[in-house]
Amino acid sequence: MSSETTNSVKLGRIAPMLPVSDIDESYRIYREVFGFRKVFENGDPVGFMILTKDDAELHLTLQKSHKAATFNVAHMLVSDAAQTYGKCQQHGLRIIKRLQDKDYGLRAFVFADPDGNRIDVGEII
Repeated sequence: MSSETTNSVKLGRIAPMLPVSDIDESYRIYREVFGFRKVFENGDPVGFMILTKDDAELHLTLQKSHKAATFNVAHMLVSDAAQTYGKCQQHGLRIIKRLQDKDYGLRAFVFADPDGNRIDVGEII
């Protein structure tokens, strides 16, 4: 199979799947801080959720024994990194890397959600 054939395949959506130990609390944080809304849930009790906001999509999966990775698991582009940074601080989210202007053209920071999932947030400047 040639690389041209492989590269001609159209891709559909791809979304990060975050493991969380309390799916309702995680949904609350992503709703209040970022404005995500739930568009799908599955299970009884709920064990999977799809959240959307503008062009972003995030999947939450209930994993009661989740242990967070020590690296960033997702990158999120936003229109205002400073405002988002402030909202993360207001909601008590742990800041891993403080807000900085990077030499590669982003204003960026890294936070950890309640389960320790590290999300890199950036604004193109």
